[in-house]
Amino acid sequence: MTRTSALRELALVFLRLGATSFGGPAVHIALMEEEFVTRRKWLERQEFLDLVGATNVIPGPNSTEVAIHIGYLRAGLPGLLIAGICFILPAALLTLLMAFLYVRYGALPQAAPFLRGVQPVVLAVLVAVVWRLGRTAVKNGTLAVVGAAVLAASLVGLNELAALFGGGILGMLALRRGKRGAGTAALLTLGAGGAAQAAGGAAAAGGAVGLWPLGLFFLKVGSLLYGSGYVLVAFLEGGLVAEHGWLTQQQLLDAVAAGQFTPGPLFSTATFVGYQIGGLSGALVATAGIFLPSFCFVAALAPLLPRLRRLPGMAAFLDAVNVASLALMAAVAARLAVTTLTDWPAWVILAAAALLGIRGVNSAWLVLGGGLLGFLLNRISAG
Repeated sequence: MTRTSALRELALVFLRLGATSFGGPAVHIALMEEEFVTRRKWLERQEFLDLVGATNVIPGPNSTEVAIHIGYLRAGLPGLLIAGICFILPAALLTLLMAFLYVRYGALPQAAPFLRGVQPVVLAVLVAVVWRLGRTAVKNGTLAVVGAAVLAASLVGLNELAALFGGGILGMLALRRGKRGAGTAALLTLGAGGAAQAAGGAAAAGGAVGLWPLGLFFLKVGSLLYGSGYVLVAFLEGGLVAEHGWLTQQQLLDAVAAGQFTPGPLFSTATFVGYQIGGLSGALVATAGIFLPSFCFVAALAPLLPRLRRLPGMAAFLDAVNVASLALMAAVAARLAVTTLTDWPAWVILAAAALLGIRGVNSAWLVLGGGLLGFLLNRISAG
């Protein structure tokens, strides 16, 4: 395959994924595993696990960084740029449209009925991928204990970054020393101190609202942010509302809601915020600022990852981080199940998605079909 055809293929597949990846980073990664490991076989399952584990230990949006990394493996630095941009673009454009409507009409479009049908589908996809990847990642009893401990720690509220690094380091020590489960008790006693590390980086970016202060603020967020979308909200609230006063609390909440309504990375919230503050130029600057560090981090990490796997200590660390990452995805699935499976239509959509997924139907079509079914059921119940 020529470089041009590889880049074209990357552009098309990541535009499609970016337009249909509802449900957050764990679901995005699940869709990528199905697309590039199961369906296209571009990557071995262990190779994909290493990408997921590695991107979890660097700042930035994990699923976007996995997309960028896959692009690099497929077509080098041009592939890195094409994959990342095309995965981000649908979310950014949809969020920009929502920002325009919000500024003009003062309200967000109603997307709840669509999401009501999408959520059971993404839950089915997520559970299936955690199961498939887990069979590869859990290689021994030590790693099983690490995964169970990280899952339990996440469900009781331990900071994601603390759980991830705690599982990785303690799992590595246990694997290296042959002490099965030796780190479990220590992992469960880790405090949520990682939250301070993740949420303490917001500092002044400048005085008046302008493109430079706006761009620098989002560049800093993209360079420092670990953790879930809730950590992103904390960053933005501290900087945009409390410190600079660029937005009101309600405007920020509406911006975050817009990022959740649209497919692709939640970091597209920056597009909405940028448009509110500086119009189209502000949207472009904020979007570029928050995503640029991810491209730089992956460009630096990608050539090193195969060498890291060959180092005994790092190989054990990556194995433990891979399992810890899957445990965090499983915790997301558990929380999603509690909030999603609240009525019989959700169970019906979940069962249909699982059955069609087993038969090989592409998840993108399942997501769109679930959204349409949710919309129709909402109309029927309202009528």
